[in-house]
Amino acid sequence: MTATTTTPSMTFELNDEQRALRDTIREFAESEIAPHAGEWDEQHVFPTDTIRQLGELGAMGIAFPEEYGGLGAGAVAQAVVVEELARIDSSVAVTVGANVSLGGEPLLLFGTEEQKQRWLVPLARGEHLGAFASTEPGVGSDVQAATTTARPEGDGWVVNGTKAFITNAGNDLSAFVIITAKTPPADGGSALSTVIVPIGTPGYEPQKPYRKLGWHASDTRELVFHDCRIGGDAVLGPLGKGARVFLTTLDGGRVGIAAMSVGLAQGALEQAMAYAKERVAFGAPIAKLQAIQHKLADLRTQIEAARLLTYRAAALKEAGRPFTEEAAIAKLFASEVAVRAAEENVQIHGGFGYIEESAVPRFYRDAKILTIGEGTSEILKLVIARRMGLAD
Repeated sequence: MTATTTTPSMTFELNDEQRALRDTIREFAESEIAPHAGEWDEQHVFPTDTIRQLGELGAMGIAFPEEYGGLGAGAVAQAVVVEELARIDSSVAVTVGANVSLGGEPLLLFGTEEQKQRWLVPLARGEHLGAFASTEPGVGSDVQAATTTARPEGDGWVVNGTKAFITNAGNDLSAFVIITAKTPPADGGSALSTVIVPIGTPGYEPQKPYRKLGWHASDTRELVFHDCRIGGDAVLGPLGKGARVFLTTLDGGRVGIAAMSVGLAQGALEQAMAYAKERVAFGAPIAKLQAIQHKLADLRTQIEAARLLTYRAAALKEAGRPFTEEAAIAKLFASEVAVRAAEENVQIHGGFGYIEESAVPRFYRDAKILTIGEGTSEILKLVIARRMGLAD
């Protein structure tokens, strides 16, 4: 019996290019984001200049082809970048991640050449941000129950409706939002389509940013469309096939949230380890206590498992293979690990973990949304069960 050789793809070791990207983003995050993240969080400030700098570094175009202004480094590299940002600040990470997976990827996969040149190229170059809006008040995960409409009028469309919890749709860098809307098919009734609405279009009314539990420095708001007129070339993908565009976009978004979860969990673990080595109780650092060692060892194990699940989903995506189930598994597991890591970080810090003078409570507040956005844990379990043949 001969021994088999494990291939690099099975070990998920980063290649030289991916490591270089990781190191570049890590250095930037530690030097340019970490010193200001607490202030941005406290004051609910969107860090426009920092996001511009990340665009100049190429963070928005990591996964996009060079012909469309990107670096062509692939989905794994993109996951690594988002992970490194979330290790320091989740608000910045979600701004970049949502811009790429929700704003850019639908254009790459479903856009016409004209749409890609107009919207995707400047997005990949970091010149502006894009958004995707499907969620509506009272609708949640049931995208087919959307009440937003786009009716044909003249040579264009008129949009009416409201979208909720939308990222990157109203700040100074925002350029467009892709929305799901009911359109009339040829045989009557209604079908779901996706259309592109440029920022500043009359009748498009971004509301004030939400006051959120976490992600204070990210731009999240409700969008109102009142007789909003867009061009005939605004439809993204086949008319009436918006559910396909949405579900495909959601798969990519789940990989992004999984990467964010890994990054936040890693950051929380590093904070907890550093404190445990410094905090002295009963004559020795608490890191010497077996109870603390077990907490940290459990987190280390869970984070590594989450990272491997995330890289696997990203690698399948990069290879052009189906990854719906793998994205759901990665996002489900990694997001719950992130919540666990943030909670244990507070627990290990004790009373100091409950005081808003460090990143510890910020990480705790930022973690919970990871089990909700891009599909709740409950929805993800249903997705996985369906893939297992256990549910209709």
